[in-house]
This record gives sequence, structure tokens and C-alpha cells, in this order.
Amino acid sequence: MSKGGPTYLSYLLRLWRVSNDDRPVWRASLQSAETGERVGFAGLEALFDYLWQQTDVVPNQRKK
Repeated sequence: MSKGGPTYLSYLLRLWRVSNDDRPVWRASLQSAETGERVGFAGLEALFDYLWQQTDVVPNQRKK
């Protein structure tokens, strides 16, 4: 997304928990409200990385 890109993004977020070697792991998917495109994620970190990329947030500029 460029500086002149959209200033508003809308997604349907789905979260569900699965067991991975007896450890709970969260899975996620985002579905674009505009296009209907759906993207799946194996974990929350991948989801957050995608959102940071979509909003042009540089990882070292994130607030913890």
C-alpha cells in the first residue's frame, strides 16, 4: 500500500483454536469486505505481520 493508497481497510476476522501436539494454537483468516478475497494464517504473528504490511507500519516503529 503506497502513501497515496487507501486510508480505510475493512475485513471480516475469523479466529479459531486448534491443538498442535497438545498445545493450543490460534489460526486466523481475514476476508476483505471490498473484494471478498480471503487470506489464511497459521498463527497470530503471521496475521499481525500481514496487517502491519497492509498499513505500511515498519516493524521497528511498532509500539509494544
